[in-house]
Order: sequence, then structure tokens, then C-alpha cells
Amino acid sequence: MKARRSVRIFQVDAFTTQLFAGNPAGVVLDAQELGEREMQLLARELGSADTAFVMPPDAADHDLRLRFFTPHGETGFVGHATIAAHAVLDSLGLPHCRRQQQSAGLAEIDRLPGPQGTRYAFSRPPPMLGAAIARDTLGQIVAALGMSPDELDPGCPPIVAGATGARALIAVRDGAVLARLKPDLAALSALSAAGCPPGFFAFTLAPAVADCDTEARMFCPAIGIDEDPVSGNAHTLLAMHLLALQRVPERTGEPGFTSRQGHHMGRAGVVEVSIQSAGGVVRGVRIAGGARIAYAATIDLV
Repeated sequence: MKARRSVRIFQVDAFTTQLFAGNPAGVVLDAQELGEREMQLLARELGSADTAFVMPPDAADHDLRLRFFTPHGETGFVGHATIAAHAVLDSLGLPHCRRQQQSAGLAEIDRLPGPQGTRYAFSRPPPMLGAAIARDTLGQIVAALGMSPDELDPGCPPIVAGATGARALIAVRDGAVLARLKPDLAALSALSAAGCPPGFFAFTLAPAVADCDTEARMFCPAIGIDEDPVSGNAHTLLAMHLLALQRVPERTGEPGFTSRQGHHMGRAGVVEVSIQSAGGVVRGVRIAGGARIAYAATIDLV
């Protein structure tokens, strides 16, 4: 008779302090007891776009390990699922783990107490910026997003950014344009299949909502996410793009900004971005946000 095994699972809303807002992620503890196929099946069962599997460290240079799975496969690093995992560990009274290892390398994690609750931050090396998007390709992207070329922000040329997890960064004139977007998801998927990045991150520096510097939406139908509620990874790309254009606001003595995403789909989220530098050299981008645990459960595996 097979021994019964149990795993603790959590559903967490990240980049928010409100239930049923932000970006939901699954978190599975004690995942060192699981095989890769079991992780994949659990991710599919939980149904979130991303699930973080938490494991103890296996070397001296980190405090814990995470693996990330979508319902379709493994990914190297997921920002909102990282925040979700550390919110779960915090809720259980476990020691803060500052150095996180995953297949995409190390990430530095911070806890940021505040009047509205603890926020969790991860720092990543500065991502690469790619070339400007070719005129013909840009025209197809603009049409697929359901907008016209004159609704682009002329001060922010559209580019591709990032290596793994690359995104097309598309600046629009204002929040009203952003709200009107009605993407043709099949057309965006076809563009990704033809060589465009798998995600299209539309943003504006003239937001229509209060208490933020930028406002954004992101569409990733090629990887099974029609619209991503809130993306930490995409905001690391946006930070470097705005830095190159010298359009990053100054906050608390360092370049940074606050962005809102997800409200167009009823899952409002807030991303706090800061660019870390020393001696005039950019060392990394820190992404911070709150989290709220929606539920916890136990699954018995036989």
C-alpha cells in the first residue's frame, strides 16, 4: 500500500492588499517531496497562470529554492508568484529568506513593512533592451491591439526588451487609449508565432487613474494568457526603457515609479518600481507589492 503524502497549497493575490484583486498565484510548500510531473499536475489542478513550488536550499549561496509552473510547463522566474510565496512564508511565522534560487538565477528578496501591511520586493539584474520595432511589424501590432498609429506616444519609441520572457513595449498617449484597447488575440498570437515576443505590454505615462506614474495592460495569448492582470517582470523591462529615455521620475532619492495594472479586468494591482545603482552603474531593478492570501488547503497525494 502506498504511503499517503500531503502538500499544503495556498492561493494568493499578489500586487494588492485586497482579496480578489491583483494577480493570483498558487503556492505549494514542501515541494522537495514532489516529482516534476506531480508539480505540473498540481499547477494544472490549481488553475492559476503560475504556481510557485517552495523547497529548501541546496547550496550555501541561497536561503530557499523555487520552481515555477504554469498549467502548460515550467518557467524560469515569476515575479508575482515570488511575492505570493514570501507572503505565505511570512504568514506562517517562518524566517525571512533573503536569497532565492530558481532556474533563472538568484533573486534578492526584501520585506517592507508599512501602514497598509507588509510589501514584498524582489531585485533582479537590469534586463537587456532590444531594438526598436520595425515599422511594418509595429503597424501590425497596433492594428492587432485595436488602436491607430496616432494613438502611440511619440516620446517613447516601441521596442522589444528582455531575453527570456521578452516583451514588446508599446507606449500609448494616455489612459483613455489604454482603456479602449480591444486586442485581436488570434492576430497577436500569429505575430508571436512569426517572431514577435510572446507578450505585448502596453503602457502610458499619462494615466487615467490616480496615485500612479504609469498605467499598463499586457496581452500574452501565445502562452495562454489573454490578459495578464499584473506583471512584475514586464515592469523591470519598462524601468530600463524609461531610464534609457530619461523619463523615470525621482522618488525617495532614486529613480522609480508607481504603476497600476489589472483594473481594466477587475483585478486592480499596484507595482512599485525602483532602479538601484552605484557609482553611476545600474545594479538592478527592484519590484515591490503587497499580497493577500485568499485560501489555504491540503491535498493528499496517494
